[in-house]
Parts: sequence; structure tokens; C-alpha cells
Amino acid sequence: MNSNSRGYDDYDCDHSKKEKKPCPTIIKCGCPSSTTLPPATIAGTAFPLTSLSLDTSRLCDPHVKLEFASNLVAAVLFTGTINFQVFKICRGQNVPVPVGPAWTFSLVALLSSQTFSFFVCDSDSCFDECCSYTVVATVTSAVTVGTLSINNATLGAIATCGTSSCCK
Repeated sequence: MNSNSRGYDDYDCDHSKKEKKPCPTIIKCGCPSSTTLPPATIAGTAFPLTSLSLDTSRLCDPHVKLEFASNLVAAVLFTGTINFQVFKICRGQNVPVPVGPAWTFSLVALLSSQTFSFFVCDSDSCFDECCSYTVVATVTSAVTVGTLSINNATLGAIATCGTSSCCK
């Protein structure tokens, strides 16, 4: 068996023949939180739900999978539409940047409870960055009726190396 068949030799990001460099994997979970949208909340009102900070400085061409989960509870009749969106802010930035699409949740329910989850991937980070990711709920219907509790809102991240010519 030669060394190539055992995976000891590999091409790194700049395609020159070198020994394969190990890539760490980072797993991080944010703290769960709960938020209640009050009755008659108007369109455009935003509520930060949960966040986490992630240092990818040890990763070459970082790729991050962000997973959000929550339990939505309508205690009385609730009618409304809410967008859930992940935003990130990294070193040197002043304005949060959206990550992935907005996820829309519409509900007309009386005494209802259901889980709501989604995941997005962020491959648009630079080497040697520390970023904070936040999930924000924004009311998109004209006005909500009733109250909606967003319980156990949790954000988790798995980050590892990608392959790109950025690493040398």
C-alpha cells in the first residue's frame, strides 16, 4: 500500500503537493431564550431571539452550518405572519449582514403549539474572523392579533474548513 492510498499525501488549498493539514471542527450552542410578541404588533417590528459568537480563526475557508429551533405557542387566538432571519456581524463591521433566506411562519390558531426550525449555511466568512450570529423575528403582517410566545429559541453552529485558494 503506498502513501497516497492511505491519505497521507493530499493537495492543500493552493494545489501544491503537501502533507494534509488537519482541520478542526467547531460545535457551539447558544443559550435558549423566550420572547412573547404582544397583541397588535405592527409590521416591521423586530425581536432578537437568540445569538452566539463563533471564532473561526483556526479554520481555513470556514464553512458554518447554523441551526435554529424553537417552540411557538399561541395562548389565545393568534393571527399573523413572522419572518425569521439569521444576521451576522464580524470584526470591523457596523451593520449586520443577512445570512441565507428569511423563513416565513404564518399562523391562525387558537391554543396551538408547534415547533419551528430551519438551518442555513454561511460560506462567506474570511479567514481569521470572529462573528456574532443572531436570529431576528420580524412581523410582516399588517398587525398581529393575540399573543405568540417563541419559547426555547436556540441557535447552534457547526463550523469546519472548506477548500479554496485563500489558504496557504
